[in-house]
Amino acid sequence: MVEANLIGGLVGGVLIGLAAVLLLAFNGRIAGVSGILGGLITFGERNERLWRLAFLLGLIAGPALYRLFYGVLPLQIQADIPILAAAGLLVGLGTRIGSGCTSGHGVCGLARLSPRSLLATITFMILGMVTVYVAKHLF
Repeated sequence: MVEANLIGGLVGGVLIGLAAVLLLAFNGRIAGVSGILGGLITFGERNERLWRLAFLLGLIAGPALYRLFYGVLPLQIQADIPILAAAGLLVGLGTRIGSGCTSGHGVCGLARLSPRSLLATITFMILGMVTVYVAKHLF
């Protein structure tokens, strides 16, 4: 099972990198998921909607294809719906404050050697660790 997880993680990482490179090469855009979604739901330029929608549908199609070929992922959600909703709102707020999300800063920004993305990614990681510690040990 460890080898399958290792290979799956490797293939997933390569596909994320490939998607980021292709989007930059063909569209001149950074693969920041929050920015792609934000541009779609704010009804930006009409010619921008198609590629944004295709990108987001690809994110949904990936797990669906996995399930089709390999079955259900052995995932267990360990939080109630209100906690998940609050977490989602906080992540959305953080992406607005940080001018990007983990995919935009952590994948694309670091690959472009952006100092701002390095700082944002360090901040994401530290606050994620603090959040887990507080949730597991103080509540």
